[in-house]
Amino acid sequence: MMDCIMDGVTVLFLAGGLFFFITATIGLLRFPDLYTRLHATGKGDTLGASLILLGLGLYSGISTTTAKLLIMMIFIMLTSPVATHTISRAVYNKGVKPWVREVDG
Repeated sequence: MMDCIMDGVTVLFLAGGLFFFITATIGLLRFPDLYTRLHATGKGDTLGASLILLGLGLYSGISTTTAKLLIMMIFIMLTSPVATHTISRAVYNKGVKPWVREVDG
């Protein structure tokens, strides 16, 4: 019974991670400029990878593999937002202006 519940929770974490990866990809394809695309992919990929690694950690049980997966998750959660911010700041400093909606009339 407990294995069935743990497998269900694992599937929920993996499906949640997949959902955030898919929404980040849609944001990358649909948003109008670099800044909004970076925002979508930075947030979505960080959360998607974290949920997937958490699900894999639950699936593998308490072991050294789980510790390695948690270390990877912490590393991704620390570095991905910083990298996204650094890229967007560098592009802004180069003079790329954010997209502005033009108003008709």
